[in-house]
Amino acid sequence: MFDVIIAGGGPTGAMLAAELRLHDVRVLVLEKEPEPASSFARVVSLHVRSLELMAMRGLLDRLLERGRRRPVGGVFAAIPKPAPEGLGSAYQLGIPQPVVDRLLGDHAADLGAEIRRGCPVTNLEQDDEGVTVELADGERLRSRYVVGCDGARSTVRKLLGVGFPGEPARTFTLMGELAAAAPPEEITAKVTEVRETNKAFDFRPFGEDVYRVVVAESKAGAEPPGIEDFRQALHAVAGTDFGVHSPRWLSRFGDATRLVEQYRVGRVLLAGDAAHIHPPAGGQGLNLGVQDAVNLGWKLAARIRGWAPETLLDTYHAERHPVAQDVLDNTRAQVELHSPGPGPRAVRGLLAELMDFPEVNRYLIEKITALGIRYDFGAAPDLVGRRLRDVELKQGSLYDRLRAGRGLVLDRTERLSAGGWADRVDVIADPTAAVDAPALLLRPDGYVAWIGEHQQELDAHLARWFGEPAG
Repeated sequence: MFDVIIAGGGPTGAMLAAELRLHDVRVLVLEKEPEPASSFARVVSLHVRSLELMAMRGLLDRLLERGRRRPVGGVFAAIPKPAPEGLGSAYQLGIPQPVVDRLLGDHAADLGAEIRRGCPVTNLEQDDEGVTVELADGERLRSRYVVGCDGARSTVRKLLGVGFPGEPARTFTLMGELAAAAPPEEITAKVTEVRETNKAFDFRPFGEDVYRVVVAESKAGAEPPGIEDFRQALHAVAGTDFGVHSPRWLSRFGDATRLVEQYRVGRVLLAGDAAHIHPPAGGQGLNLGVQDAVNLGWKLAARIRGWAPETLLDTYHAERHPVAQDVLDNTRAQVELHSPGPGPRAVRGLLAELMDFPEVNRYLIEKITALGIRYDFGAAPDLVGRRLRDVELKQGSLYDRLRAGRGLVLDRTERLSAGGWADRVDVIADPTAAVDAPALLLRPDGYVAWIGEHQQELDAHLARWFGEPAG
């Protein structure tokens, strides 16, 4: 019997598996696809908050070696504004999604997660003791919990029968890797012209003799798309198909926007695209799923290890559902601003003027990069409920000390201890730490749970987040 079965081995599922393994939870990842994705045309952006989480788990350097740093500015509706100062890392990372998939999958496997490919989940039944999962070949597996990280068409979500309200796709976009017969200078000139009014259009070199193509369709075609779909869409948008030929990979996606009503039903939970789908405006999707995983991982592990406070697992829905709702709303707004119509173009121009005010620019960038998140922990100082930036300590950096996925007390007073929670929470006594507090308590996901200087107050918050003290 497993502790947790995760349906879906993409970035969300792999990250969750790794987070659980940090706490010695027995994890099985079931991925329906027999082989990893091979196309590199789908380049994703890892935003500042996700990069911070990767730094906390010792993964950042490996990602930086394989990605391309990009400015943080201009992430909201592709309005070209420089980023304000003080946002943490001053870049986002463009990186092919298959690279992220492989790196996170290897990370989970190195920590001891079992990963099986070509194993689609077809049914599940839960009771008071656990969940029985049935695979396509009839094999039945038993686990204490199941997490559906199986994407927008999630089988786990459908089997749960939870509501998935929102809007169906209104527009569809083609994405692919193709060769082109048109001269490069002709392509560059036409793409520049089209992008003056159509920010969603893309046709750029992507390796030798290959172009990455992103173009909207006037109406949805059959699945999967063919090269004729690309030719027709390119003619409609650009007036030419650039002589595209020799496709290596073709895909289609819509702008459906939906959010589940519940992230948890008993012993089954949802994360990533299984819980929320939205257009790719701002490049938030993968980031949202990975951040779901880091929020959920330590809480589910705490439940399995037996020390979780009674309501800890419920905070997963309470914290992440509003975050996803905000992402859905800001992508709705960005989609409207991308429209080539005169009304949206006028609003886009007005917003571009407003973003010259640093406060407006910062607000929108923090929304996209997830730096503006503040979880509701009740009445507390402003930093409580927010992420803490990395700071240098007497020995290394703060994020380096979070790699084990444990809680952490950063104590500038040098008077506090973790007491009976020392098996779950580390203490760093460092009067030189550059934080605006005498002491603070960090959750394993890097969010501040308490600020103060008195042991009695700290003990109360340790109990709130980390359960009863040992022994």
